[in-house]
Amino acid sequence: MKALKGKVAVVTGGGRGLGRTFAHALGAQGARVVVASRRTADLEGVVAEADALGYEAWARPTDVTSESEVESLIAEAAAHFGRLDILVNNSGVVATRSLVDTTAEEWDTVMATNLRGTFLAVRAMGRHLISEGHGGKIINIASNFGIKGIPNHTAYSSSKAGVIGLTRSLAVEWARHNIQVNALAPGYFITDMNADMRADAELTHKILRTIPARRMAEATELSTWIVALAGPASDFMTGEVIVIDGGQSVS
Repeated sequence: MKALKGKVAVVTGGGRGLGRTFAHALGAQGARVVVASRRTADLEGVVAEADALGYEAWARPTDVTSESEVESLIAEAAAHFGRLDILVNNSGVVATRSLVDTTAEEWDTVMATNLRGTFLAVRAMGRHLISEGHGGKIINIASNFGIKGIPNHTAYSSSKAGVIGLTRSLAVEWARHNIQVNALAPGYFITDMNADMRADAELTHKILRTIPARRMAEATELSTWIVALAGPASDFMTGEVIVIDGGQSVS
């Protein structure tokens, strides 16, 4: 049986990379999926792929840093499908720069997408789930960079540490509403976001030496956990941060 049959999931940053993989993984388990991102063309591609894969997807262009757009996303998604059950907060940006060279504008850009965007989405979804009264699942994509110290990624690391704090606080706040809030903290995965980095053989070799597994992970190795946290397996699990990084954070 498909574990998510009858459920509706919203995936931010769902137009490409990990978000695209998450959408397809949720759809394969029977969910109907709302994909949101800034790029309309990417979203149209996901919807076309969903149709070929045999599940229903609906696209809504959204800038997660905009309060009005995020509120409209949740309201329109609920109206389109008649219910909402699952939110995957996947939108994110990376900034690689030493802190002394980081401008206030760069800091604000990272925080706006990674932390503010997550806050806006969980708030809108939480209000909907609480009003409907049937519970739900919220899965925030953090990072192992939010747990361990990483030089030249202070803005990104700080934003992801904030996502972890938000996850744990909401887990306690919303447990009585049967809303489970958990996070995944991935390490290096093969995605569109790090394609330029992976093109640098010397840099890639240097990074792989910090990972005990000596490789980067495939997106499907993370989507398995998305499905688990979105389904009944996590009904008594909340406030957890699952680190999937080949042992990097404990080495």
